[in-house]
Amino acid sequence: MIVSGLVARPVRTIVSIMAVSLEVILILTIVGLTNGITDETGRRTEGVGADIMFQPPNSSLLLALSNATLPVALGDKIREIDGVAAVAPVQLQVNSSEGLEVIYGVAPETFDRITGGFAWHKGGSFAAPNDVIVDDIYSVAHHVNVGDPLEVLSHQFRVAGIVEHGKGARLYIPLKTAQDMTGAASRVSLFYVKLGDPRRLDEVMERMKQTFPGYRVFPMKEYTKLMMSSNMAALDAFIRTVVFVAVSIFLSMYTTITERTREIGILRSLGASRGFIISMIFQETAIVCLIGVVVGIAASLVIARGVTATFPTLLVLIKATWIAKASLFAMLSGVIGSAYPSLKAAAQDPVDALAYE
Repeated sequence: MIVSGLVARPVRTIVSIMAVSLEVILILTIVGLTNGITDETGRRTEGVGADIMFQPPNSSLLLALSNATLPVALGDKIREIDGVAAVAPVQLQVNSSEGLEVIYGVAPETFDRITGGFAWHKGGSFAAPNDVIVDDIYSVAHHVNVGDPLEVLSHQFRVAGIVEHGKGARLYIPLKTAQDMTGAASRVSLFYVKLGDPRRLDEVMERMKQTFPGYRVFPMKEYTKLMMSSNMAALDAFIRTVVFVAVSIFLSMYTTITERTREIGILRSLGASRGFIISMIFQETAIVCLIGVVVGIAASLVIARGVTATFPTLLVLIKATWIAKASLFAMLSGVIGSAYPSLKAAAQDPVDALAYE
């Protein structure tokens, strides 16, 4: 009877399934994209090879929000600290036309001491102020090769080289050029610090904090963990908002049950008990939600693959934990959305229910 009822009204059933699947898709794709960007950015930043990141006071973990406020000369004072082997100043630029793509302004002679040098696919380092280095993923995504012109932040550059991805940014420009573009001469956004002996990390960090009170100093090995949404209040609030908007889809279930008041009245007049009516509605809701969850998960995985295939620099990271959460939210929203109207309809007098329009 339950299956027959769903089949008898295909439009209403399909609309309900679509509502549930859209809830799952919204949660998984938006949260997956957010987590993918932060996770991939965290891994690339950690991949620089530094032991410590040194930032101005009250800096954001999201490097795209960092400003060039540190004097370059501060790097010389950091080098004087016992245990520090190398310091690389970096100025950050953000290409908003590519989402939140961070561009590094670097001095190769200092940056290489931190990273161990780029793994070159083609070309070489900067030969002129308007040269840019791109990683292999960016090269494929934007169809650029060595020698090609590339417009970045309304400036014309020439692709000097293509390197293996995973060392901070996807694009690198000369530090002096980055400073000239922002009018922040002799200023940088952060310093990457490499130690002679990584086992002295805690000791060196404590010494840096004492020497530079108020500045942000933290170990690079923890950066990926720190980039998780639970450690970033604004990002976590955004995800919570998305989830809240998604689960409000339970209103569709509420409307669907309310529209069945007359049908429920017919069943009551034929002798169906209140318990039977409530049980029938919950079982129908469970079937609809289950199908909707499966369709939503499948569609989300297809969308994730499509986004990555179309935009290789974007990663939609759909984790098993969020699949479980999205499924739970969808099932709960369906049950909650059908609970009150089913109880109300089952409690109505059959005559009143039959007269419902």
